[in-house]
Formats: sequence, C-alpha cells, structure tokens
Amino acid sequence: MSDHEWQREFRGVWDRAEKAWHAGRKTPGTMFSAADASFLTSLGCTAQELFDFVDDAQRYNGDPDYETTLAVTALRRDYFLNVLGGKSTGRTATMASLPAKSAEVDGIAWLPRLIVKARLKLRGEMPADLMYGCAGDRPFLRRMNLTLPQFLELVRDCGNDDRRIVNAVKQAAGSR
Repeated sequence: MSDHEWQREFRGVWDRAEKAWHAGRKTPGTMFSAADASFLTSLGCTAQELFDFVDDAQRYNGDPDYETTLAVTALRRDYFLNVLGGKSTGRTATMASLPAKSAEVDGIAWLPRLIVKARLKLRGEMPADLMYGCAGDRPFLRRMNLTLPQFLELVRDCGNDDRRIVNAVKQAAGSR
C-alpha cells in the first residue's frame, strides 16, 4: 500500500473515531469497526493507541492534532514494516518496568521514562495503560523544543545510545 493510500485510509479511520467519540463510543472496542482495527494492525498500530490519540485530542482541545498523530504513526509503521518485517515482537512491557516519572538524567526529570516509552512505541510493545504522547509527554517535549514525531525519530536514529539522545534533547532545549 502506498504512502498516499494508507494515509488516506488512516484519515478516514481518524474521522470515524472522532465521530464515534462524540457519539459517546469512548472505548477502543466501541470506537473502531473490525475493519478499522484490522487496518490499524496492518500499520503496526493498535486500536488502543489510536484511541488514546483521538481521546486526548478531544479532551485537550486538539492536542495532539491529527498531523502529529499521523507523523507518529508513520514512524511506527516504517519501523514495523522495515525493521520488524511487519511482525509483532510478541512482547508487551509492564508498567512496573518503566522508569518513574520523577527519574532524572542530567537533572532532567521525565526524560528517562520518555526514552523507554519511545522505544516501546517503535517496537509495538506498549502496555494498554501507557501512551506515547500522553498529557505529560507533550508539555515536556514542548519545553525541550521538540515534537512527538521529532523525539520518536531521534530515539529511532540513536538506537540504544541514551547519551546521544540526552545530548540531543539538551541541545534542542538550549541547555547544553
């Protein structure tokens, strides 16, 4: 499926999900049809993940917006298809395995947790109770002068090199 085709279909899923949300269908199981859920799976996206973006967009005045959601999904899709060969790892992280929200690196709270969340997002290993791009991630990244897609791309490009990620974040924030 070409980029144009999947993005057009994704827009349709997003629009239907917004309508479902406003109609009171505010769970992943009620928001998406079986066909929409299957399409999302083909992208490496779960109904829960898109539900979280749609739900937050409605509750936080368009934050995150559709374009941000599309860009994050495009990065995940690319990783899913080209790194993972279109196959799930079969793993799901536990909430207990994540760094605490208060964990710091170089005096920057939240960053250790967000690095782990971004890696989990790329690999498709997010627990259902966790959102990459949640209402804590978005303001943190704004303070660091980064967007959700930029940070996800940074983590993808840096692999397991935490120091490179931290330095790039500090540079973006102007505190290096």
